[in-house]
Amino acid sequence: MKITAFVAAAAIAVSVGGLAEARPFTARDMARLDRVGDPRVSPDGRYAIYDLRVVDYDANRAAHQLWLVDLAKPGVGPRRLAAGDAGAAAARWSKDGRIYFISARGGSDQVWSTDVAGSEARQVTALPFDVGAFAVTPDGKRIVASQAVFPDCQDLACTETRLAARAKAKTTGMVYDRVFVRHWDTWEDGRRNHLFVQDLDASGKAVGAPRDVTPGLDGDVPGKPFGDDADFAVSPDGATLVYSVRVAGKSEPWSTNFDLYSVPLDGGPATNLTEANPAWDAGPVFSPDGRTLAYRAMKRPGFEADRWAVMVRDLKTGSTREIAPAWDRSPDSLAWTADGKALLAVAQDIGQTKLFRIDVKSGAPTALTGDGHVSAASIGGGKVVVAHDRLDAPADLYLIGAGAPRQLTRHNAQALADLQFGGYEQFSFPGWNGETVHGYVVKPVGYEPGRKYPVAFLIHGGPQGSFGDLFHYRWNAQAYAGAGYAVVMIDFHGSTGYGQAFTDAISRHWGDRPLEDLQKGWAAALSRYAFLDGDRACALGGSYGGFMINWIAGNWAQPWKCLVNHDGIFDARSMGYSTEELWFSEWENGGPPYVEGTTYETFNPATKVAQWRTPTMVIHGALDYRVPLEQGLSTFNALQRRGIESRLVVFPNENHWVLKPQNSVQWHDEVLGWLDRWTATPAR
Repeated sequence: MKITAFVAAAAIAVSVGGLAEARPFTARDMARLDRVGDPRVSPDGRYAIYDLRVVDYDANRAAHQLWLVDLAKPGVGPRRLAAGDAGAAAARWSKDGRIYFISARGGSDQVWSTDVAGSEARQVTALPFDVGAFAVTPDGKRIVASQAVFPDCQDLACTETRLAARAKAKTTGMVYDRVFVRHWDTWEDGRRNHLFVQDLDASGKAVGAPRDVTPGLDGDVPGKPFGDDADFAVSPDGATLVYSVRVAGKSEPWSTNFDLYSVPLDGGPATNLTEANPAWDAGPVFSPDGRTLAYRAMKRPGFEADRWAVMVRDLKTGSTREIAPAWDRSPDSLAWTADGKALLAVAQDIGQTKLFRIDVKSGAPTALTGDGHVSAASIGGGKVVVAHDRLDAPADLYLIGAGAPRQLTRHNAQALADLQFGGYEQFSFPGWNGETVHGYVVKPVGYEPGRKYPVAFLIHGGPQGSFGDLFHYRWNAQAYAGAGYAVVMIDFHGSTGYGQAFTDAISRHWGDRPLEDLQKGWAAALSRYAFLDGDRACALGGSYGGFMINWIAGNWAQPWKCLVNHDGIFDARSMGYSTEELWFSEWENGGPPYVEGTTYETFNPATKVAQWRTPTMVIHGALDYRVPLEQGLSTFNALQRRGIESRLVVFPNENHWVLKPQNSVQWHDEVLGWLDRWTATPAR
């Protein structure tokens, strides 16, 4: 499936009323776009329900709606379900065609339901705490829902009583005996995500007392901070629950040992299915006949970016095997085909993200999509629907079949009608060790042959990540192209989608191999694309990209008129002690900071401050506990003390990401203003 099969290139924009003068895409346009995601195909393959995130920019907030598309009627567009208008997320089908979803319309996040008509919402659960994730059992008789509770409590009333006592207390001191003490953007309060089961009556309402099927568990299901219902699964007969969890103990912040546990839904002890693997096991999915469990597994403890192997387990014999050991890709998700002969997997692949079909017997993978980025996929009744985007197009839904993909949604058609995007292409060059490295170059909007343009050199985070062919809402290349900048992005060693050895190459080498790739990629781009003005270029990056900005400041300042560092690391040793997920720094540097032979000081930007001279903007979220605010403050203090032109932008209510619509626009205004100042680009 080629890129042109999805959406025609947006070289010429056409308005609703006819031809119109196209204007450049901006961050304000991006902040107002509707976001299509989380498609779910009905069990009979007739419908797909999906999430639409809509923005009220003036109110500085977003809401989630439910939309439905009839896959059997190509000429009929999708429709909004009124039942979701008071807020809805995580829509899921039951076997009988009911739609279940989470909504806070009653004051807390609970499960509600509706039918295909979608005119009325009916409350399903009335649990005392927010439902974080849920699953309706395949037989439709029960519902499993997660709640945050104190693990030593025997019932929900105990957690309610304890929270009420805390609320009445006049003291505010928080006491800890072990880490985590905070995670991502919240302080830990002692509660854990547990799974509770309830019966469903004939109308689909939860009845009876909720029963904790993970009692006493010192761990979170779903995992924090980004876990969801993919962390657990119910067998087709509704009898067994399998979930992925890391038992905390006192080693939680330096452990990636998630295991799969099986427990009878009627009650009983949990059995560890993956005890033999000391690394990460995740994403359990039952085969349609219930005989086989597929899941993803890493092999190296302590490494969060190891390759996900695709595993299958015979649930009767316990026999387990990897089905595609020669496939050097790392799938983000798995789903069974109806006949149980194959798995569908979404995985990055050389700057793209594709949907693959993996034959269970032979392990042979086949790409079902081509260029661009598949962010989600769903299968039901033999129908496959994907959410797909590109560097120049936000996500829409497509039906994948034997012929060309059929576009199902066009939610931003009117908003994009008079907007113009920059053309782009992928290129490659010999990088570190002579190995092939890929990157993208994006032309500025209004590109004219023979002219030279200032450049935004974007460096991705992770570091095990990728700036591929996707529509990014935090680092969107088109926001720079619309402002008159050419964009260069390099997937240096350490990036994902190029094989595990390529990804592994960055560990303990943060400052040499990727820097060499960036330098060679910049040289290759300048030699290949005459419109890049190498004398008017700024480098920008966030997270690991922010680390690299600080590292560049002391090791490769020559090409850059300015730098932008978002939530970047200043002192690698301090980061190793102050971040929350300690396994990350320890793996990347070869151990804890107090161990000899680690690389904290080998690639520590703080040791190169004396060489800094480039004007730098520093941006940081005060709620960022992954790269704590002190890293950004230290960077700015060092710049100011050195007398280097610098600016600090702090968002008190943002974490590692800038999520609020107006904050996102302010972020881009500040960044583009900084680039304009130092590249002598006229103000827009």
